[in-house]
Amino acid sequence: MDQRQWYALKVFHNRMPAIADELTAAGIESYIPMQTVVTERSGIRRKEQRPAIASLMFFHATRRQAEDTARLLTDRAMLYTRLQTDGSKIPAAIPQREMEIFRLVVSSGAEGLEYMPDDPDRFHSGDRVRVTAGPLAGAEGHIVRIRGDRRLVVTIHGVCAVATTYIPQCLLERI
Repeated sequence: MDQRQWYALKVFHNRMPAIADELTAAGIESYIPMQTVVTERSGIRRKEQRPAIASLMFFHATRRQAEDTARLLTDRAMLYTRLQTDGSKIPAAIPQREMEIFRLVVSSGAEGLEYMPDDPDRFHSGDRVRVTAGPLAGAEGHIVRIRGDRRLVVTIHGVCAVATTYIPQCLLERI
């Protein structure tokens, strides 16, 4: 029996809630990274939950379920895949540890998180570190400079990355 792993979907035309419902009905856990956004309408300020990364969702399934899901959602979503040496494509499984760290950072409630597509050339040049205290304790990633500030970048390779706000050096340890 295949082991369940995390996979990512690029969802077309804002259909994430419907696809999440379909996956749940099929017994497949899904995860949509959300962020709280303050909006103002007619002078009234409200906090709303919105997807943190447009059109991106994750699901926890076996490889066969991931392939079946890709076929089922062909016109509504694209499964992230990885190219094999023989030229074929297979679902790109996300390592459990990467997903745990990503979810830790996204769910931390830390302000100033910045989401971006994954760009290995840009984000993997700094030291690999672990946060030792605070709401992001346990998060691991790379330190990079973005707009002059030193930030921790946590990456789901080939899918996306999230950059935190400034983290003091005293809360970091080199790995």
